[in-house]
Amino acid sequence: MDIYEEIVRLRQDGRRAAIATIVNVRGSIPSFETAKMLIRDDGSILGTVGGGCVEAEVWQAAREVMETEKPRTLTFNLNHDPKHDTGLVCGGTLDIFIEPVLPAAELYVFGAGHVALNLYKVAKNAGFDVNIIDDRDLYANRERFPEAKNVIAEDFEAAMSRLNPSETSYIVIATRGHKDDMRVLRWAVQTRARYVGMIGSKRKAITVFRELVKEGIPEHLFERVHSPVGLDIGAITPEEIAVAITAELIALRRRVERSLPHMSWFHSHKLEGNEPGRLSMQQAEAEKKHS
Repeated sequence: MDIYEEIVRLRQDGRRAAIATIVNVRGSIPSFETAKMLIRDDGSILGTVGGGCVEAEVWQAAREVMETEKPRTLTFNLNHDPKHDTGLVCGGTLDIFIEPVLPAAELYVFGAGHVALNLYKVAKNAGFDVNIIDDRDLYANRERFPEAKNVIAEDFEAAMSRLNPSETSYIVIATRGHKDDMRVLRWAVQTRARYVGMIGSKRKAITVFRELVKEGIPEHLFERVHSPVGLDIGAITPEEIAVAITAELIALRRRVERSLPHMSWFHSHKLEGNEPGRLSMQQAEAEKKHS
């Protein structure tokens, strides 16, 4: 089995992996420079970087690389480290670079209006596979979204019943109406999606939040909701809003650790009690009065 073909297959299946490559060799080692080993998310491997304890450590580090999504380099000195004395002591030193293999970032955009059209263009250029979902075929069609991964023109409930976002997926809710946004948000917060964003004002976010909590949706599920959606860059036009949303998606995708100017009302409040991110109904009511 070819490693590169397997990488393509894994990404198409939405799976994670890590590829380990010997990038530097000094002296004699039990393999060769550029040798590769692919470690899949289920722990299975393809290829080899020499076997023994070296390979065992690489396997463990690869699991961490998949989790953090950040590459790392390991150095093995086979001259001096007794723990590598398993038939691999050849008198050399090698550096192994381990990098993550991640599925394509998949973006589900609910709504096919002006913001969605511009978001599709910007996010696609930023490397996201964009799926458009709307119940109006006048808007959700290949003429408007020629390079989208999927364009789904059907009732939102029907579409959602067939979708299964993974932990590397992103959802942006921008339908034409308050009720449809709430329908989609109800579903979205219960998926594995990495990001859920809903366009609209703070007042709308509070109203939708309160209604869904009344229905019995657990409050903690809203901790990852971004609403208003996008980074706070003063965006006004659909084109600018699309840039703000995509910037937020990129920040999350690249795991930016520094503080960012989120517009999200949900992210700017903490609830009373021990559960982080929870918001009391009294606080919500106060926000609603002042928004």
